[in-house]
Amino acid sequence: MKKVWIDAGHGGKDPGAVANGLKEKDIVLSVALEIKKRLEANYDGVYVLLSRSTDVFLALAERTSLANKAGADILVSIHGNAGGGSGGFETYRYINASAASTALQNGLHTAIVDMLNKVAVGVIDRGQKAKNLHMVRESNMPAVLTENLFLDVATDAAKLKKDVVIQAIIDGHVIGIAKYLSLKKKDAGDQKNNDNKVAVLVNGKKVADGVLDNGTTYTPARAVAEALGATVVYDAETKTVNITK
Repeated sequence: MKKVWIDAGHGGKDPGAVANGLKEKDIVLSVALEIKKRLEANYDGVYVLLSRSTDVFLALAERTSLANKAGADILVSIHGNAGGGSGGFETYRYINASAASTALQNGLHTAIVDMLNKVAVGVIDRGQKAKNLHMVRESNMPAVLTENLFLDVATDAAKLKKDVVIQAIIDGHVIGIAKYLSLKKKDAGDQKNNDNKVAVLVNGKKVADGVLDNGTTYTPARAVAEALGATVVYDAETKTVNITK
């Protein structure tokens, strides 16, 4: 089983880039949630873990610590960009990155640019870069940070407001990850088993997937509670879930 760690940048009190009616933290969270959904629904032998599944703040050290403790095989940190003049798409690896990280970056970058070029005109490819960024430096596994267009560049912002562009960004990540990990697609029968999944929203925002079983919908207590500002504690001995606020 391959473990993929998807890190949606920023969150909570840290909105990231804000411009042209867009917030980076919201865009990258929706992208991260859908990457998890599509990888697990369409490929065998993959489990996707998220730094955050709701609009919460996590320090950079918390993010990499969680990924390292989980023993993830790869880490992909998803961001939107700002301050880049003409805008565009770019990816980052660590300055002293391993060959594995470079290979992951190449596969992701190529797949995302290819998908963007299929649905949008004038996407600028700013290239594959190396930088001393925490998320790619402190991760024990191959790690890449993607910068998915510029919120403060009008032409890029207009693209990010189109669902077809967001879908291309999601699909590009999925294709790049699947290729790097040599994941095999599920057959049609296996994919049908995902038809009982139910999107769970809190105040209009998706937080996780639930399951529909014989007319009853089961929702993940932790994701829902945390989205409402509550704390969840699970007692393994008594098999009790305690939710407090």
